[in-house]
Amino acid sequence: MIKRNNKKVCIVVSSLAGGGAERSSGLLSIMLYDAGFDVHVVSVLNNIDFPYKGELLNLGLLKDKDDSVFGRWHRLRVFNSYLKQYNFDYVIDNRTRIGFVKEFIISKFLYTPRQTIYCVRNFKVNLYINSNKFLSKILYGNAYKMVGVSKGIYERLMEEYGFSNAIAIHNPVDKRSDVIKEVENDSLKEYILFFGRLDDEHKNVSLLIEGYAGSSLPEKGVKLKILGEGPDLEKLKLKAEDYGLSNNIEFLPYLVNPQDVITHALFTVLTSRYEGFPRSILESLSLGVPVVSVDCKSGPNEIIKNGCNGILVENHNPKKLADAISRLYENKELYLNCKNNSISSVVSFSEANIVQKWEAILN
Repeated sequence: MIKRNNKKVCIVVSSLAGGGAERSSGLLSIMLYDAGFDVHVVSVLNNIDFPYKGELLNLGLLKDKDDSVFGRWHRLRVFNSYLKQYNFDYVIDNRTRIGFVKEFIISKFLYTPRQTIYCVRNFKVNLYINSNKFLSKILYGNAYKMVGVSKGIYERLMEEYGFSNAIAIHNPVDKRSDVIKEVENDSLKEYILFFGRLDDEHKNVSLLIEGYAGSSLPEKGVKLKILGEGPDLEKLKLKAEDYGLSNNIEFLPYLVNPQDVITHALFTVLTSRYEGFPRSILESLSLGVPVVSVDCKSGPNEIIKNGCNGILVENHNPKKLADAISRLYENKELYLNCKNNSISSVVSFSEANIVQKWEAILN
């Protein structure tokens, strides 16, 4: 492939497995590589499931061998040598970032601030920047850019933390989905779907189960499928039992590529307490599947238009969630309208549009 420019970009990730933030980081490497950049990916953990492009430095292999204090220091030296060897034009740091001392060393001694871009991929910004505003400005105030993946995150970085270097660049739709396969007859039975990490503190799947239980769908034989893994799997199974819905709620194991299950769902549901710019909504709509989502911060209200491609619901309100689930199922005219508009509603988040925004700050 002929490169359009000689700029070298290093994308630093916690891993390339698990959740939407990690998948989006891998997708960023693909977009920039295809746009002509010389891309390198550095992964802190040895978890590589999602596709990426460029040269990979997997620091997780070293971590698996030795995670002692000496091992951590060795990995830091390897990373530093790698940065010096390639003399990157830009470092794009997608990691969750905690611990002031460690981040001070990385931001001030490994990175060159004017060439560093920090991504914030969740409205719970203290996963990415120090909760102390004074310390966060010391770490990131002189960075080239702070990229929030939603307008909500961008506004919070600007208004609460005073980052004048903040900018909003949304996550893109990934059109590299596998070809959708035919499924077994049993799987063709009507169902709605949640897919994501089973972490109730974040995803609040308990609210989903409560909302589904209060809707008309169980009595109509429409199942709820919950796809994913996480620390609260058994707790959620017990909650389903408590509602007497063990036969109505099906728990499916985590899939790296869940497109088949998404495509055959009536609609998907998101009930998170907070998000960044949720890939589950983007993926659903891009596959022609409407969404019922709570209006959490941030992201859903930047994607979902009520009655157009789904329904946006007040958060933490199981009654309103139940009503929305019932309404989207029972009102066939509304459902078909949302379904027909799903794909076109996320065209503005295409890779072609999003990569232009990245090129604008990298060039």
